Amino acid sequence: MNHAISDKATRDNVIKDNVIKDNAIKTNTITDSAIYDMVIKNGLVITESGEIETDIAIKSGKIAAIGPDLNNAKEIIDASGLIVSPGMVDVHVHITEPGGVRSEWEGYQTGTSACAKGGVTTFVEMPLNQLPATTSGETLKKKFAAGKDKLHVDVASFGGLVPYNVDSGAIQEQADAGVAAFKCFMGTCGDPTLEGDFANVNDYALWEGMRQIAKTGKLLAIHAENAPITDMLGKLAKDRGETKVSEYVATRPAFTEVEPIRRAIFFAKQTGCRIHICHVACPEGVEEVIKARNEGVDVTCETCLHYLYFTTDQLDAIGTVAKCSPPIRDKTAQDGLWKYLFSGHIITAVSDHSPCPFALKDKTNAFDAWGGISGVQNDVDILFDEAVQKRGMSLRLFADIIAKNPARRFDLPTKGSITVGKDADFVFIKPRSPYTLKAADLEYRNKFSPYVGRTVGAQVVRTILRGRTIYTLDKGVANEPTGQFILR
Repeated sequence: MNHAISDKATRDNVIKDNVIKDNAIKTNTITDSAIYDMVIKNGLVITESGEIETDIAIKSGKIAAIGPDLNNAKEIIDASGLIVSPGMVDVHVHITEPGGVRSEWEGYQTGTSACAKGGVTTFVEMPLNQLPATTSGETLKKKFAAGKDKLHVDVASFGGLVPYNVDSGAIQEQADAGVAAFKCFMGTCGDPTLEGDFANVNDYALWEGMRQIAKTGKLLAIHAENAPITDMLGKLAKDRGETKVSEYVATRPAFTEVEPIRRAIFFAKQTGCRIHICHVACPEGVEEVIKARNEGVDVTCETCLHYLYFTTDQLDAIGTVAKCSPPIRDKTAQDGLWKYLFSGHIITAVSDHSPCPFALKDKTNAFDAWGGISGVQNDVDILFDEAVQKRGMSLRLFADIIAKNPARRFDLPTKGSITVGKDADFVFIKPRSPYTLKAADLEYRNKFSPYVGRTVGAQVVRTILRGRTIYTLDKGVANEPTGQFILR
């Protein structure tokens, strides 16, 4: 399936052809006499009903009006020539604070600064790699304390499902404390020598955890890999002297994703638990989700930007900075993921931002390197370039993928779309404005990423969170952190 756009004129028309005429949407205000805090004028605004050249008014952090000729505001921002999109909701980000022995990996200050610079206004934070991992009400409180006054964007939280908390009441405890969803690993994770670290579930913990999570009504996100098979294939390859990233990929074939996805879906049928399959790297995995949804199972899935951008044949040249789990697969798999993203069967494309110090990546043997990619800063610009500018995705579908779909699935009702009454969270995108990413551009604590050195064909030029500008291209990230933890 070829989604490529043949020339620049056609790419321009992808945007122009989706514009709704001004008379198709009327001004809708919260209060008729409101004096707005901010008005955004002249941008191409992606609303839930389509794209429209219009103005947006903000009052008290909320979208107060959408329509032409809005002017009565303390601050006027001219967005001429820019795409005004809802801010991205990335539902797969790792921050390592509190960190313990991992304190140098990624903190709230640097991680959320990268989000602000990249147009991510909200993310759902994974319950690992913090120490202690988030697996109880008490550890959730420690995480909130660690992030106090450090957030540049809004942060919702995953609770953890691990073998050691299914008999302790900790699932309900975390639900009561406000987590948006839960997360478990079917693949190997964590360090058993570190007290309080995360751990992957066995079948009993997965089934019993699903039973308990179903009672809370919340979603369980699942890292689906067959741990015994991938662990043994990796050991055998290393024993044979294999060292390359491509050889690492070969030890995690697609069936090691598909089998645990099937198992998770079967358990979900038995327990009534709503589930979401994380970072699907093969189209066969998506097809299991499609089949289950057709049978009435409440299951969705995501993919990652790096699976849509890189392919296996590039990895040995890039090196271990591109090692991740599940691994980056071949062009055929990538084409299948793009197809399912366009069709809506993949609901969102996330960063799976999983940073670490460079020393943990700088290994001669790929099997010894940390498996994770730093990418949250380039969620929006690269996806816009690859999906909209190169493959012809509509702006409305782009906004659904980065914002509306994940906000709805993860129960974030004030986020996800440019709609009156929602939080005034926006990312301004300048199309057809190529730049080359440099390590110095990164806000991460550890300034490396497989995207460094790549030319990106669009730029994030402003990010707004709840009506306050938190990043501009000329001034950088705002000094004052104004983000909040979201409790559900």
